Amino acid sequence: MPEQSTAIVFTEHGGPEVLHPVQRDLPEPGPGQLRIRVKAAGVNPFDTKVRAGAFPSMPAAYPAVPGSDVAGVVDAVGPEVTEFAIGDEVLGTAATGSYATHTLATAGKLTGKPAELDWPTAAGLPGVATTAYRVLALLEVKAGETLLVDGAAGGVGTFVVQLARERGLTVIGTASEANHAYLRGLGTHPVRYGEGLVERVKELAPQGVDAALDLSGRGGLPTLLALTGGPGRVLTIADGQAADFGVRASWGGPAEEVPGALSDATALVAAGKIKLPITRTYPLTEAAAAHRASEGGHVRGKLVLLMD
Repeated sequence: MPEQSTAIVFTEHGGPEVLHPVQRDLPEPGPGQLRIRVKAAGVNPFDTKVRAGAFPSMPAAYPAVPGSDVAGVVDAVGPEVTEFAIGDEVLGTAATGSYATHTLATAGKLTGKPAELDWPTAAGLPGVATTAYRVLALLEVKAGETLLVDGAAGGVGTFVVQLARERGLTVIGTASEANHAYLRGLGTHPVRYGEGLVERVKELAPQGVDAALDLSGRGGLPTLLALTGGPGRVLTIADGQAADFGVRASWGGPAEEVPGALSDATALVAAGKIKLPITRTYPLTEAAAAHRASEGGHVRGKLVLLMD
């Protein structure tokens, strides 16, 4: 009997309860691919939205394995792969879903895992890091400017505010008051979201805000436009109504990728220059509980599934 692996799958859109474990044959890597024995998988809000049906065309087929962020050990290499060998520790983006004990990945979507990173941190890093590099590039921010991040305490926000500070920006981040001390610890000026935000931000930045990033998707775009003076340097990765306000929405994709972002970000985290807090870890079989926690909102840092 072929060796088996365990994967979390869903066969229809729905709540977290549609996720369930199955046994399946080990996937075999094709040209340019390698197989990873997964040690940990990051849980992202995007995963929950796909599962719930927010994007009707996704997944492309059932049964579907959620997740993209992965960290593990290479245990099989396909043709045309020269960057990695069996036994290498890697992190990056899975091609066939990361909520599994084994997954396939394209070599170009991976980087080596430094010894300084534990498995949960390595698995929580790829999505937030590449997103942070992407949005700062699209906003064209530079040292000396002031950036407003709406929804700054989550996984992406945590990375964005630190990367922006590393690049010499002043960062203002919206969050609930319970997360203000957390944001101060990241070098960010916290501000309470909600009614009166324009006035509170202007108190912190009387010289004005140069650019604004919406990570919350909770209707804050008009406020961001008021603070920046127009849509030119406002960006969202969370609001599907962005076009109604003339605001650019970034959903990722090859055209927006920043070359070298994952390896650069990994080096910064390994060196301790950027922190990526892991809020909680779950066994693979408790993926549904991780999705419930993610959908509950106000998650500080990252949620991660562990395989063993």
